[in-house]
Amino acid sequence: MSADRSDRQKEFDEANRLGFPLLSDTDKSVARQFGIARFGPLPIKRVTFVVGTDRRVAAVIKSETNMATHADEALATVKALAAPSSG
Repeated sequence: MSADRSDRQKEFDEANRLGFPLLSDTDKSVARQFGIARFGPLPIKRVTFVVGTDRRVAAVIKSETNMATHADEALATVKALAAPSSG
């Protein structure tokens, strides 16, 4: 989810072949509900939430400048959620 307009989100999806819709929060109401806000030149912090199939937040990843951190940690969380449980 991003504060970008939905048409920009669709362009990003198509350019990167994600294969799923990206949500748009142009009025930042969802960001406020999650407590994501910042002061200074950037209006919103970079925060990634990984939500499991049980609709629970499985991970919260924060990094202001390193987008690779978000991708790597989110992917690791998704893989861990998808792995068969041992036991």
